Amino acid sequence: MNPLAELRYFFTALGYFTRVPVPRWVGFKPEWLNSAARYFPLVGALLGALAALVYLAALHVFPPGVAVLLSMAATLLATGAFHEDGLADCLDAFGGGYAREDVLRIMHDSRIGAFGAIGLVVALALKWQVLASLPPMRAAMLMIAGHAASRACAISYLVSLDYVRAEGKAKPVAQRMSFAALLCAFAFGLPWLFWPAWPDWRAGIATLTVLVALRYALGRYFVKRIGGYTGDCLGFAQQVFELAIYLVGLAWISF
Repeated sequence: MNPLAELRYFFTALGYFTRVPVPRWVGFKPEWLNSAARYFPLVGALLGALAALVYLAALHVFPPGVAVLLSMAATLLATGAFHEDGLADCLDAFGGGYAREDVLRIMHDSRIGAFGAIGLVVALALKWQVLASLPPMRAAMLMIAGHAASRACAISYLVSLDYVRAEGKAKPVAQRMSFAALLCAFAFGLPWLFWPAWPDWRAGIATLTVLVALRYALGRYFVKRIGGYTGDCLGFAQQVFELAIYLVGLAWISF
């Protein structure tokens, strides 16, 4: 393993998924993106840490609901709403298209429709309300777990599904991921699930079980509708996984 190359892959992942400036020496080649995919969950953990810091700092001045909204705004600004755009595009496409060609055409359209707009509002509102309902430290830790583990689960589709577009922004990422790279991604993303409720490891197991079931269901749905996945599908999946982590976290302490 070349440490310099691995550092370059990390910065490539950071530059791809966020608007954070990366050092000029890193450069960029599209073929690096597939190797950089193993670091996507680590970038997610950093984004979750940003959200947690903004949230905890804002709590000194504002009530929890406002603090959560400020933390969400921080991550949306940092990522350029990268995954939320995929969520909206997929909801429009799967909700408004019937044939595979119609779904892919609508998904490629940059305009947002009723399904996408409504779904995006509901998803953001659910995140806001769930996180605002949690005890502060539990909410902060779940932000990190949610951003990291959701990205680990989303990129797992690079191992099992086919990319269905001839071209696309996600095409360089969408080469088949090796099992070793996937294990590396899981190591960066999944252990965070056991942190918020430590030492009650059962909460982490429950969350992981829900994520596995969701991954299977979403994968089957993608294959059924379009024969595989697109970059928008990965963004859609990440948002679903992140929201599921928050909901399970709230349900665990509620019941």
